[in-house]
Amino acid sequence: MEGGGERAAEAEEYHCHDFEWEDLRAEVEANPAFSYHLSPFPTTVGTSEPPPPSEAWTSFHRRHTSGKFFKERRYLLKEFPELLNIKDSAKVLEVGCGNGSTVVPILRSSPSTTVYACDCSKETLEKANEIVCSTKGVDVKDRFHPFLLDASKETFPDWLFCKSCRSSSNCNMIEEYPAFLRDNPCCVGGVDFMTMIFTLSAIPFDNMPATLERCVSVLKPGGLVLFRDYGLYDMTMLRFLPHQRVGFREYIRSDGTLSYFFKLDTVRELFHASGLLELELEYCCVISVNRKKGKKMQRSRPPSEGEHFVWEFWEN
Repeated sequence: MEGGGERAAEAEEYHCHDFEWEDLRAEVEANPAFSYHLSPFPTTVGTSEPPPPSEAWTSFHRRHTSGKFFKERRYLLKEFPELLNIKDSAKVLEVGCGNGSTVVPILRSSPSTTVYACDCSKETLEKANEIVCSTKGVDVKDRFHPFLLDASKETFPDWLFCKSCRSSSNCNMIEEYPAFLRDNPCCVGGVDFMTMIFTLSAIPFDNMPATLERCVSVLKPGGLVLFRDYGLYDMTMLRFLPHQRVGFREYIRSDGTLSYFFKLDTVRELFHASGLLELELEYCCVISVNRKKGKKMQRSRPPSEGEHFVWEFWEN
């Protein structure tokens, strides 16, 4: 850990309950200035067609490649201590890896962990590979495998978890497979952990159930989904203007990227429907301080960026 004294201690301190979410809800719902966030969304309102997700997120990451945006998520292992207790040779799938800021601490947590990371943007994926591979103190040889995939639309490749491996020990050889599968040129065999960090909220709400089903299909029985995303009435939501609403609790940025803001019950229904068993589900409420302006901001998510949800795969 870099730095010393107070800064080092501050970095180690993890907050998740600076205030009660119900108090925030009451405050927001009593404020007339926020009434447009609460009203039913009119289905007759026409909105311009957003750019394809890959183009939108490529644009987003182009604008946010500075050191300030790309910080190793130092709170990740505190939010998800399961990653600190990873078994030998565990496999982790990062869905929507962006510039790779979540991959780095996972690789550092265990020298035997392998991370598979997908994203819908080829340019962003190349940037993630560049950043992760050039990070000092991280050995990525045979441990980091990025691949192009839009989880909101596409099925995960057979080599990640071949369907025939589930029902038979004799898995058919696939004609095309990644070079890193030289020891077992069939499939990875499923993943032990899956991280979805600000991924689901970037997908249209109607596409979320199918997306989660595809994600669960590559998770081993007993595997964990570590999920963090925007919470209802987060500061980010309240900053959106009326014309940026494209659905109930759903908004679009100027670059075409989407943001949905979750209520706990919504998360519970989505994940239960995909066959997952809830282990932990809560709002993480913190107060961020703008040091330049001395202004406090309430956020219904952890300091590094989101809510803390942990789910376990449940095989029926």
